[in-house]
Amino acid sequence: MNTSGTRIKKSLLRILLGRTGFTVLAIIVQMLLVLLYFKFLMDYSEVVTALLYFISFGVLLHILNSEENPSYKIAWLLPVAIFPIFGALIFLFFKLQPTVKVINSRLKNIIFKSRKYLRQDKTALKEYSEEYPAGDGFARYMNNYAGYPICSGSDVKYFSLGDDMYPVMLEKLKTAKNYIFMEFFIIDRGEMWGSILEILKKKVSEGVEIRLMYDGLCSIAMLPYNYPKELEKLGIKCRIFNPVRPFLSSSQNNRDHRKICVIDGECAFTGGVNIADEYINKIVRFGHWKDTAVMIEGKAVNNLTMMFLQMWNINEPYANDYYKYRTEAERKNAAGFVLPFGDSPLDKEPVGKQVYMHILNNAKKYVHITTPYLVLDDEMESALIYAAKRGIDVKLILPHKPDKKYVFYLAHAHYPALINAGVKIYEYTPGFIHAKNYVSDDMHAVVGTINMDFRSMYLHWECACYMYGTDCIADIEQDFKHTLKQCTAISTAEIKNFSLFEKITGNILKIFAPLM
Repeated sequence: MNTSGTRIKKSLLRILLGRTGFTVLAIIVQMLLVLLYFKFLMDYSEVVTALLYFISFGVLLHILNSEENPSYKIAWLLPVAIFPIFGALIFLFFKLQPTVKVINSRLKNIIFKSRKYLRQDKTALKEYSEEYPAGDGFARYMNNYAGYPICSGSDVKYFSLGDDMYPVMLEKLKTAKNYIFMEFFIIDRGEMWGSILEILKKKVSEGVEIRLMYDGLCSIAMLPYNYPKELEKLGIKCRIFNPVRPFLSSSQNNRDHRKICVIDGECAFTGGVNIADEYINKIVRFGHWKDTAVMIEGKAVNNLTMMFLQMWNINEPYANDYYKYRTEAERKNAAGFVLPFGDSPLDKEPVGKQVYMHILNNAKKYVHITTPYLVLDDEMESALIYAAKRGIDVKLILPHKPDKKYVFYLAHAHYPALINAGVKIYEYTPGFIHAKNYVSDDMHAVVGTINMDFRSMYLHWECACYMYGTDCIADIEQDFKHTLKQCTAISTAEIKNFSLFEKITGNILKIFAPLM
């Protein structure tokens, strides 16, 4: 406990006195200067004020007629209507950012160049469609709009805890002969990262190509800003995705929330597990940390390999040889079909949400869900309610010990409508459940990084693995049933006992949830 406290104090000092502290201070100063500037204009120029009100009216019209999700429209309409000038300027600031447009342009070009390495195998599509007729259109959508094919000839192993995935990943890393690709939202120094780093250093000495990418938020409290240079000295290629910089930019709102590890194109890991000790319960933050992951072997690994290279190439001055890293490995006796997929916040295609909606809308018996956050738009809430009303056993497991209080209140604001419709909600009492799982009818499952909230479905880069008819689906459902025994059921009586403060806060935050 003392060690943890000392570690937190050191992190806070580094944040306050280091580059991160300067960055935060610089952004706050810029925000104050912008506000003072517009206050000055409004106080001393009636013409400018009138012009700004005219722009605000145009912004309102634009929001009303846009193709955005209705929840987003409401979340923007309110601040623009209540604070016309300030609200409109904030909206324009988020929508007219050149950095976001540059990233999107580069990514489109990269995806176009790598497209030929992600073509749909017609035999696999035909077999999948014959086994699951409702899946034909789904598979075509995923290939045409998400950009990833459904694959046969792939094995999937499910891990019900990060604790179980960790030793297997270490052993697989030790077997690497050609390359290791790692992309994680969080990397934090400790036992987990230390043991992985030791293997990576050994593999570099053996001539294995290693690439590591992590999200820029890690530089705020976990890793030094110059950490990539430290790793480059060891021979490890390293990139920070979207580093936090000391200037105002809406691009900071879009984070790389993916978790990917690919080894030689032969096996790959994905799921909710980051590279930090709480994910394998080596340190305690919010009680027992329940997380999940999958290991994929066979053809489907190629989807994650290409996904990693697409993100890596956003800031690369030269094109990678995609063919060099492509795999044709096939597990001939593997059952079912596997579709690892990614989701981008810049293409206006909510792939993760569509996958979840497809499962909900096509369920025959049950849909069992684990998620750390429940911040729903109207469509997703309606899909959950409709599934329950038509007799589907819809169960959700959420944390009982939250990592963020305000998100906890937001989740509770959704409970009444869902429970009244027949959705059963449970909270994991031993601690924090970080797993993002869907399992349905003993035939469908998704394990990945996609939370049931606006950030995952609209604002972050995400990834997951959809499965149909694979052997591990029974393990996922069994794990859900086992976890359920460690949960408390939430009833309408318990909802009534939520504090008045919690109810009011949750309902207010619910309005602005799309912007959080």
